[in-house]
Amino acid sequence: MKQTEKSAFGARKHFLATTAAVGLAAFAGFGIATTGTVPVMADAVRVDAPQAPGFADVVEKVSPAVVSVRVKTEIQPAANDSQGSLFDRFGFENLPKDHPFKEFFRDFRGDRNEDFKNRRRFGGKRPTSQGSGFFISDDGYLVTNNHVIQGGTAFTVVTDDGAEFDATLVGSDSRTDLAVLKVKASRTFTYVGFADDAKARIGDWVVAVGNPFGLGGTVTAGIISQRGRDIGAGPYDDFLQIDAAVNRGNSGGPAFNLNGEVIGVNTAIFSPSGGNVGIAFAIPASTASDVVSELIKDGAVERGWLGVQIQPVNKDIAESLGLETSKGALVSQPQEGSPAKKAGILAGDVITAVNGDPVASPKDLARRIASFDPGSEAEITVWRRGAAKTFNVTLGDLPRAVQKAGTEKPAAPQESELAVLGLTLAPVVSGDGVLVTQVEQGSEADARGIKAGDVIVSVNSESVSDGKGIETAVGAAQEAGRKAALFQIRRDDTSRFVALPIARG
Repeated sequence: MKQTEKSAFGARKHFLATTAAVGLAAFAGFGIATTGTVPVMADAVRVDAPQAPGFADVVEKVSPAVVSVRVKTEIQPAANDSQGSLFDRFGFENLPKDHPFKEFFRDFRGDRNEDFKNRRRFGGKRPTSQGSGFFISDDGYLVTNNHVIQGGTAFTVVTDDGAEFDATLVGSDSRTDLAVLKVKASRTFTYVGFADDAKARIGDWVVAVGNPFGLGGTVTAGIISQRGRDIGAGPYDDFLQIDAAVNRGNSGGPAFNLNGEVIGVNTAIFSPSGGNVGIAFAIPASTASDVVSELIKDGAVERGWLGVQIQPVNKDIAESLGLETSKGALVSQPQEGSPAKKAGILAGDVITAVNGDPVASPKDLARRIASFDPGSEAEITVWRRGAAKTFNVTLGDLPRAVQKAGTEKPAAPQESELAVLGLTLAPVVSGDGVLVTQVEQGSEADARGIKAGDVIVSVNSESVSDGKGIETAVGAAQEAGRKAALFQIRRDDTSRFVALPIARG
């Protein structure tokens, strides 16, 4: 080989060796190291950043205390029809076996399903609803909603570990939608306690655990969105609003704070679609705790009873009565034989305080009175004819049902008009008051819901029996500088107050 060729060959060997070394170095720069001839991958990327706190610790502790509640109802057997079924009467039973309609009618009538036929013939207990609940003692007392167990005759509780237990109904309270069941078993149960919801704040975390759609053991989280919600569910509405996902089947389940305490009992959802939209309502722990204690003790809840029909005090009513604020509860009618009636409280009185504590609204009054035991003494402050007046009332026991008074059907002879108010009036044939026979469309009376057939009982607490009496009472209110007069209206067996604007002239 020539010298020049040797030099060129050596140069090529040097170039290749250098290139290989650079290539290995480049591969090493991309995370590949070499050991002999086998490449080894470097560690994957990991970021050691602070982690946000979760709910796993809370859920792990409280989940064994949360249960699914299955309810069965006694189904009455179908009546025995001696004429047979519709198909028998029209001869379908006699169709040939190979007839194309034979199988159709057999399926439609349920002949393929012996259980279906037995249910129709013999009745029995059938599943009707399911919800959630939670243990509040290690010996098997548990809380759920009244609407979950209502109408049920047999109850099954399914725990977090899948065990099933029969339960009996201890007591229920429809007014707060709470119920207590009792499981009898040789084992002890994990249970949870109630929180002090007075310390709960809007924005606090909550964790809901329950049985949505029968899935069991489902956990969702959110915050307290608002307090003191009135959703028209009952006379003592005072719900916590939460945005944790709550769906059908979550009813009766707990909403926990981060200490694992029950802050509320999930009861209702606002849902135009039927599913979760982020607005749910829970009975506050303080209410649930008190009601549950009474149910366990007595099987029912005893509440104080004042015995008045009440309505809100709006701005017009407050002005017509000379009240500085539109607070309190206006007595539209004391019930016959009630503690209020016996104590001297009258229709038209505005209850402004109980035992010296101001009353904000009818709901507030109802909750306050209900918190007393029957037989308790309560000092009721009312506003009557421009002055405060106090009554000492011995509260009764809230009745299960109040009988309706008979309705009256007054005649309407000798009509007269009270044009300034847009009313046509007539005497009542039997009873007190003045009959409204016609209401001018678009008038103040029409705008405030007065209708033909209503009876005006009083104006500004003055009883009236004819149009002249109404004019006199309205004139007195005008002379006193009032902008509105307070009309007591009776419709069927109920009474309410309406403030109508009045003008001079």
